[in-house]
Amino acid sequence: MSELTYATIDQTILQTLEKPRPGYWLIVAVLAGGILLGAACWLYQIFVGIGVGGQNNPVAWGTYLINFVFWVGIAHSGTLISAILHLFRAGWRNPIARAAETMTVFAVLTAGLFPFVHLGRVWAVYFMLPYPNQRTLWPNFQSPLMFDVVAISTYLTVSSLFWYTGMLPDLATVRDRATGLRKKIFTLISLGWTGKHEQWRHYTRGYLFFAALATPLVISVHSVVSWDFALGVVPGWHTTIFAPYFVAGAIHSGLAMVLTLMIPLRRIFNYEKIITVAVLENVAKTIILTGMIVGFAYATEFFIAWYSFNSIEIEVFRYRMLGDYRVGFWIMVVCNTLIPLLFFFKKIRTSIGWLFGLSLLVNVGMWFERFVIIITSVARDFIPHAWGLYAPTAIEFGIMLGSFCLFFFLFLLFVKHLPSVSMTEIKETLHEGAPHAG
Repeated sequence: MSELTYATIDQTILQTLEKPRPGYWLIVAVLAGGILLGAACWLYQIFVGIGVGGQNNPVAWGTYLINFVFWVGIAHSGTLISAILHLFRAGWRNPIARAAETMTVFAVLTAGLFPFVHLGRVWAVYFMLPYPNQRTLWPNFQSPLMFDVVAISTYLTVSSLFWYTGMLPDLATVRDRATGLRKKIFTLISLGWTGKHEQWRHYTRGYLFFAALATPLVISVHSVVSWDFALGVVPGWHTTIFAPYFVAGAIHSGLAMVLTLMIPLRRIFNYEKIITVAVLENVAKTIILTGMIVGFAYATEFFIAWYSFNSIEIEVFRYRMLGDYRVGFWIMVVCNTLIPLLFFFKKIRTSIGWLFGLSLLVNVGMWFERFVIIITSVARDFIPHAWGLYAPTAIEFGIMLGSFCLFFFLFLLFVKHLPSVSMTEIKETLHEGAPHAG
């Protein structure tokens, strides 16, 4: 970053907002097609019934809940990188903080769709709202599913405000260089930012406040999601380790998604001088830590089952490892705990190809983690004659494809219409053209 100046930072980032090439619109069109396919599958399910989604007795929780937990987990890295590392004054997070915050907002929006999809009769969702009605039906606020509604909507609100607040100085920079309709739009959304000392003082305090407010949400939101499982009596779920286990797994998958998104973004927009290999290397080092925590959680689960001397609990974990879903279990173990250890080697964690490939494998492993946790426990509950096997249907795959397309579609629109790297925070790391000592 020693070659950067304020002018080159502005020029490099503002160039990404220029008129896109035809290839951009081709990718957008493909992703839009995937969204329409997912929407068509959901519409078909609404008309025919949720049975087409593969949910049956005893496996009533299928890929819709798997994807819900997966996307909530992806959302956590944005808060980790932007809020927690901001509080610790870790300067390496500045080039990737904006994209991580954006990823948080879009991942929470994507996750929020799946409770509606899983509900089947989506128009009945208003019964979850606490208002007087003629049937005297009230939500059960002791249910962790209601905890989810409160926690995730709070997380979305705070994350969106944190994301938008951080963009204000950059939006004003775009406004000052824009013309026509674009200037009017950015004049409106920059909220009258002029860069006065008083505005900067309120901005820095407000940003710090949101960082402090968002930090406990990282812990609370996915802890609440884990209670969807832990507060049930289903074997394999009813354990106190689920809250820290889910939080660590969420950050693990989110950091991997940061690499998955930032590496192509770095190449396409010529961000090599801003998003340096050293920044990506630090993300990889953090993935080593979260991978080791997740591995410890896996081992602890098996130890608790053995130590409890509960035959049903022991059988559930034996079934996970050696039963019908053993392939998913071993994919989970290898991708989440063993593959991140490769980042111990500097040659691998500084290679762009290795970073991108391993980040994809970690995301695959984290999806299978949710599959193994949810499916194996409900497929083999307490009563043997109620056991059953589950496999996702084409409708479920279509809706899942639509959710991934929606996430990448929103992210692709963002990087072309708003600054995808924070000009303000990159400039903060410079002092007369050289990096800060810290």
